Amino acid sequence: MVQFTATIEQFAEQGEKTGWSYVTIPPDIAEELNPGFKKSFRVKGKLDAYPIAQQALLPMGNGSFILPLKASLRKAIHKNKGAMLKLILVVDKKPLKISPELLECLSDSPKAEKKFSSIPHSHQMYYSNWIESAKTVETKAKRIGLTILAMEKNLSYGEVLKLNAQAVNK
Repeated sequence: MVQFTATIEQFAEQGEKTGWSYVTIPPDIAEELNPGFKKSFRVKGKLDAYPIAQQALLPMGNGSFILPLKASLRKAIHKNKGAMLKLILVVDKKPLKISPELLECLSDSPKAEKKFSSIPHSHQMYYSNWIESAKTVETKAKRIGLTILAMEKNLSYGEVLKLNAQAVNK
């Protein structure tokens, strides 16, 4: 377990990360947390008194990592760019779970199921998180259908989101 204080930062112009809020995990702390590990990994613990789990640390080079802070998380801790944040972190080894409804529906389409099983777990989680973030049963069902279609037609996650946007705009 590591404990430290960091300032919430925000990327200005950083490609896909533009506008992201985050805290930097310095190389010495990252090494203490997960020795020798240079790829993304998940942590749990507390941000101030707010409990977190399954949060990804992303490598930024030179041994440092960042912990992205989504808007919902910043709202929960009542802090934004420039604020100081006390972090207590430990590696979270609990495996990420894929949406059970998605897995059930994939079993009805062997081609889609095979394709889904062949993509990296991190990519599977993009689909699963997108499906699980739906606010209505109808939206969830639609996203599952689009995911199965994407797997059958060998589409990327980005292409699925474009299909979804086109369907919404009709």
